[in-house]
Amino acid sequence: MKKLLKKLGLALLIVFVLAQFFGPEKNEGDLASIDAFLAETNPPEDVKIILKNACFDCHSDSTRYPWYNAITPVNYWLNDHIKHGKGHFNVSKWNDYSLKKKDHKFDELIEEVEEKEMPLHSYTWTHGDADLSAEQINAVVSWAKGVRTKYALQMKQPE
Repeated sequence: MKKLLKKLGLALLIVFVLAQFFGPEKNEGDLASIDAFLAETNPPEDVKIILKNACFDCHSDSTRYPWYNAITPVNYWLNDHIKHGKGHFNVSKWNDYSLKKKDHKFDELIEEVEEKEMPLHSYTWTHGDADLSAEQINAVVSWAKGVRTKYALQMKQPE
């Protein structure tokens, strides 16, 4: 039985080592893809910093990867988070969204941040600067509500 466990352990170690040579495609797009979102929504500097530290890694085409992303299977887990985050809200595709969709995304942003659902707790464990204080939450929500007001006014204008 001991021999079998040793062989099984060795086989698992070999599989783990070999797995390190494979991984998902990285989300390493151009940071300039965020520019249209920033220009249109015009966040104040403190909110820009919050967005950079707490949002853009999973909600844009450019992710700052931590050192542990080099470890399989962790890299697949991170890739899944990024894929889902971008599927819900991708600031790099901001110009592709209709005005109504942009307004809806900001409505969701407000709700998720106010309820402390975003950023994800699993993200803030390793990114302490993304763990938002009450003051930071208020700043993001206030800015987002201002953007929604602008969108509401634009949607009321006749074309």
